Amino acid sequence: MHKRIVFLLALLLASASALPAAHAVELRICRQAGISYLPLLVIEEQKLLEKNAAKAGIKNFTVTWTELSGGAAVNEALLSESVDLISGGVPPFLRLWDKTQGRVKIVAVLSGLPVLLTTSKTDVKSITDFTANDKIAVPSLKVSLQALLLQMAVAKQYGIENFHKLDNLTVQMKHADAYIALTSGKSEITAHFASEPFATRELRAGLHTVLNSYDLLGPTVSQVLSGSQKFYEKHPEIFRLVNKTVNEASQWIHANKKQAAELYLRVEKSKESLDLVLAILENPQATFLAKPEGAADYADFMHAIKAIKTKPASWKDLYFQLPE
Repeated sequence: MHKRIVFLLALLLASASALPAAHAVELRICRQAGISYLPLLVIEEQKLLEKNAAKAGIKNFTVTWTELSGGAAVNEALLSESVDLISGGVPPFLRLWDKTQGRVKIVAVLSGLPVLLTTSKTDVKSITDFTANDKIAVPSLKVSLQALLLQMAVAKQYGIENFHKLDNLTVQMKHADAYIALTSGKSEITAHFASEPFATRELRAGLHTVLNSYDLLGPTVSQVLSGSQKFYEKHPEIFRLVNKTVNEASQWIHANKKQAAELYLRVEKSKESLDLVLAILENPQATFLAKPEGAADYADFMHAIKAIKTKPASWKDLYFQLPE
């Protein structure tokens, strides 16, 4: 009888060791580089998700971070289920939302920073002053936030049917390369639709603004964190935790701008000056507590130009509903 009990105990222990830890959850987040994604840097550096999960009684919870660049790359990472959450601009998100028929939605708003179209040409005061000899640098042709903003500005000026009027002037170029090309004066590039910190750098280098994205849309969301319906259905509590943690990080940034600037420089190993990064964070137009409604403005335009097939009935269609 004793031997039988020992055998059964051994069998139970062996079976238990073969099973995965109960309720173990790994959250894989893909972020992009840049000050627009500062809340994620704060969360990663301060381990806020892990701390908040522990406070909420969520056990066996781990977070894995990866970094990719470009909307197409991060979208593919989510579609392939290589990651659970991706960060990116609103237009690439909308293409993914449309492609998956709403199975990918926004979990949290990351930032609302103005994007500036700058130029070295003193005679170019508005988009109507560009000529066939000009070249406008954007990070991706037609699909990037910057390319879409240019089309929106053109549609406002010339009518929706002419939204692509300046597309032939755009050149695909990384922000850093565009900055060098534009400020060197030795390139065919005459304008750059720049995100931060390059927009501020270019203004400090003597360039001037042709168009501010806020002139088109007002203060609006620019970067978001999105995830799949599949993950949400398994772990709704995790997405709620993420949303609250992003908001916590954003509030910390606004309350501690100098510390946030120092964190950005340290984590990103950036060569920017503290003065420049702090100037960006202190810009009255910059916010990391952006309102979510602005995403619908992009969606309406993208639907009008047939960049997406489905038009959301409301901005709420684009977001996971995450009750307290």
